Amino acid sequence: MIALALLAFAAAGPAPAAEPATPAPDFFAAAICQPPYSYDAATRLYKEAQKLGKPDTARFGAAVYRLPAPAGRDGFETQEVFFAGSALGVLIDGQVAAKLAETYNLVPEKIRLLGASSLGFSRVLPDADQPMKDMGLVSIVARQGPGLKGKTMLACEFVSNEDRERLEMFEKASGNR
Repeated sequence: MIALALLAFAAAGPAPAAEPATPAPDFFAAAICQPPYSYDAATRLYKEAQKLGKPDTARFGAAVYRLPAPAGRDGFETQEVFFAGSALGVLIDGQVAAKLAETYNLVPEKIRLLGASSLGFSRVLPDADQPMKDMGLVSIVARQGPGLKGKTMLACEFVSNEDRERLEMFEKASGNR
């Protein structure tokens, strides 16, 4: 009887392979532009974030999604990922923009984003990592400010050439440069 069961099992062939589990998206890596920002990559990440549930849209004009578990890198932790315009990133607990700047080689921002951040740092990616250089520039940014309510934004951000020029003109006209 056991021999017949084994024979039947062997005749049936190997069990179908289980579908490989799709790895969870690395939102933290995306926040530090790994890989550099692209609309396709941002769209894929956004679709994955939507699977996390309904976003909080009441904060600083972004869609903020809560991760099911903390994610971390380089001593920083987050449990929130956000999408705002052409930026995607994570919200890190605490006012840690200066520490993020030190870790990721960011420099103080020249443009204060119309007062939206009280402390901001950024680094434009090298030319080789600019997938849309003819349209604008991709940067890693770390910003903190009152609107973030005790959090620091770390993001990979694309700014079009036109938007960058407008911001620079506005800041210059406002005397904030």
